[in-house]
Amino acid sequence: MKRLISYFLTAFIIAAPAFAQSISECDWRVSAANLAEPWDENTRTYSNGKVRLAVIDTVEPAAGAFHLLILSPPYSEVGDRQCRIVSKNDTIGFSGIDLSKIEASYDPARGLLFSLPAGKYDPDTGGSIWHPLSITLNQATGEITALFWE
Repeated sequence: MKRLISYFLTAFIIAAPAFAQSISECDWRVSAANLAEPWDENTRTYSNGKVRLAVIDTVEPAAGAFHLLILSPPYSEVGDRQCRIVSKNDTIGFSGIDLSKIEASYDPARGLLFSLPAGKYDPDTGGSIWHPLSITLNQATGEITALFWE
């Protein structure tokens, strides 16, 4: 049964269109005032604390106010981590991000792999349609890729 479920899940992901997400250097969106409350539920650390993910809530636009902050190696000359933000596109975030359902793993060839639900605004209901957001983080190079499976 487990194999059957895995087969159908893989087939769904292959059949669903994936769209690359905007990954940019940190800017005004990552102000401490924009950390989603409660902080302890909306942040996670990985790789012995070297990598931190945090949900950002910019409040507006309400249909796309949520972004994902990533602090990770490589380190700069002064010792701080790179700071990146994942958004749905260059100007809009997601309608929600559920960090409580994140799945994380490590692949030596690719790096840290994260999968978590992110919301796309549904104008018919005013709510969110949840889809997987997949992120790959290579700590050695600093490369981050993100795909949103709609």
